[in-house]
Amino acid sequence: MKKEQIKINEHKIDVYSLNTVVVGSGAAGFNAADRLYNFGQEDIAIVTEGINMGTSRNTGSDKQTYYKLTLGGKDKDSVFEMAETLFSGGCMDGDIALVEAALSARSFYHLVDIGVPFPHNRFGEYVGYKTDHDPRKRATSAGPLTSRYMTEKLEKEIKNKEIKIFDNYQVIGVLTDKEQEKAVGIITLNKNQAEDKNKRYTIFNTTNIVYATGGPAGIYDTSVYPGSQTGASGLAFEAGVKGKNLTEWQYGIASTKFRWNLSGTYQQVLPTYVSTDQDGNDKKEFLNQYFNEPGKMLDAVFLKGYQWPFDPRKVKDFGSSLIDILVYNEIVIKGRRVWLDYRKNPDYASENGDLEFNLLGEEAHQYLENSDALFGTPIERLSKMNQPAIDLYADNGIDLENEKLEIAVCAQHNNGGLEGNIWWESNLTHFFPVGEVNGSHGVYRPGGTALNSGQVGSTRAAQFIAARYQAQPLEIEDFKEEVLTQIEKKLSLGEKFANSINENSSSNVISIRKKLGERMSEAGAHIRSESKIESALAECKNELKELETNSNLASYRDLSLAFQNYDLLLAQLVYLTAFKDYIQNGGRSRGSYLVQDSEGQLPLTGLKEEFRFSLESGVFNQKIQRIKYKEDHFEFSWQDVRSIPEDNNWFENVWNKYLNDQVIK
Repeated sequence: MKKEQIKINEHKIDVYSLNTVVVGSGAAGFNAADRLYNFGQEDIAIVTEGINMGTSRNTGSDKQTYYKLTLGGKDKDSVFEMAETLFSGGCMDGDIALVEAALSARSFYHLVDIGVPFPHNRFGEYVGYKTDHDPRKRATSAGPLTSRYMTEKLEKEIKNKEIKIFDNYQVIGVLTDKEQEKAVGIITLNKNQAEDKNKRYTIFNTTNIVYATGGPAGIYDTSVYPGSQTGASGLAFEAGVKGKNLTEWQYGIASTKFRWNLSGTYQQVLPTYVSTDQDGNDKKEFLNQYFNEPGKMLDAVFLKGYQWPFDPRKVKDFGSSLIDILVYNEIVIKGRRVWLDYRKNPDYASENGDLEFNLLGEEAHQYLENSDALFGTPIERLSKMNQPAIDLYADNGIDLENEKLEIAVCAQHNNGGLEGNIWWESNLTHFFPVGEVNGSHGVYRPGGTALNSGQVGSTRAAQFIAARYQAQPLEIEDFKEEVLTQIEKKLSLGEKFANSINENSSSNVISIRKKLGERMSEAGAHIRSESKIESALAECKNELKELETNSNLASYRDLSLAFQNYDLLLAQLVYLTAFKDYIQNGGRSRGSYLVQDSEGQLPLTGLKEEFRFSLESGVFNQKIQRIKYKEDHFEFSWQDVRSIPEDNNWFENVWNKYLNDQVIK
């Protein structure tokens, strides 16, 4: 890595030239750097907005899942069979499914070897359990904090290798060649020295970029993503990277004060759902108004543990996803607040406060019986089955034994994202989106595949870079000539933000963020309609156009938030446009969202018309929507999914190709 300096207008800017920069410090980013080093490419660095920020380190569930090939027990499994499971979720390319299956064991054992505490039996078998959309028992877990353990152990590997980390450097632009065909670097805001005009920005001149910035969490207000996770997808779109399957997200019930998924045992212990007015008064149980039998209500709540993401296919006949609609109805339509109360059993299914377990269906009853939990209150059952789930909230200032837990239906994961091939390289060459920012998933996916995909994708990117992209970056003058216009544009935006700083007035960058998030949660979350999306798009376009002049900052610390707002508005514009295109092409409800359809059916009589919907027929599952943003216009393509490759894996032929370096291409 070489450090130089260039002058652009009035700015003297440090430039670091190196082979590969990894943007992001989550599990995928750290793994990319670790793998690159192990594969022999040591001219690398990590650039991160904050080493302790992001989803990998700050999120989880009752039992956060890692999905991989079956590695224990008598159940039969194969790489191809796992690929078929991933592929069957719809809108997933078969070659990528095969890669994620093939490298799942390698990636998993790498984590085991560096100390992630996945459980095994005394024979060394890493036994598993079934997760959602999983026909086998491929899931495993290190507990509620699985991804945090992964991140911490990978970070230790990075520090042991003394790989340079640029902490508190926020990417504000992806730099390309003039034809916008090849990535050549990034420009960052140095948050450590934002007040110094000559140290405010730092540029990285690179041969390759591994982009591990996570999903664009900041575009939603009602979200279970940690507050520190915003993403940087808008900047990638601006650079010409295609979006893929942007319509596909996961939404589910989560707590809002402390952002955490309420899946698994949080639902299986059968808590009481209550709503209140905005002041916390007028407390009442509300599910009983909609379920004609208490047993059906209990079964729906129980199944939310297995079937946590909202799914329009699971609304009919009092299915588990009806719960999500009823929670949304209380909060958004009625303007109330919704809570889980673990201190008492639901009145509708209890006698003198004791739950009538005989009302439960066979699956729920058998589960609680096997868990020795056919007794007491929800909190007592939770203590018996999963005490760490209680401790987690206690560690974050919430005492489930003595207070209600406020909830909402929240954005949780983007199954779509940026385009990438089987080496995770995007249409913009030398640019590799890995982790959640990569749109490798389809409509439905087994729980825990995101963690596997992040490890597999970052490994594949590192393999390709180490084998094929070892060249030095551009010479500094050639680099400056290539990217000058792009840098000047970013500097102009930054200085307009900086010139608005007035320490004697209040900043509006947070209110801008709040407004754009509320707009997305209303128009682009799990309840969608073309009219609301069009209205939201108009607002988004206007706010993006006027952001430079409408932003008022109170300090240089606000520069980071102002640049984030620019990225988020860009991302929101592209995502909403993709949503609109899907609906206009005839797309209906699927995955984790409901599309309003005036000719469809209501989930229940009495609910408002915006809940009327019909299911997508399955035709769209065989096609992938791709979108490219270019100077205020969009290019769409709908392409058939690629099938799972069935190569002739005759060993001698594979060996020969491997020996002759014909595999990585």
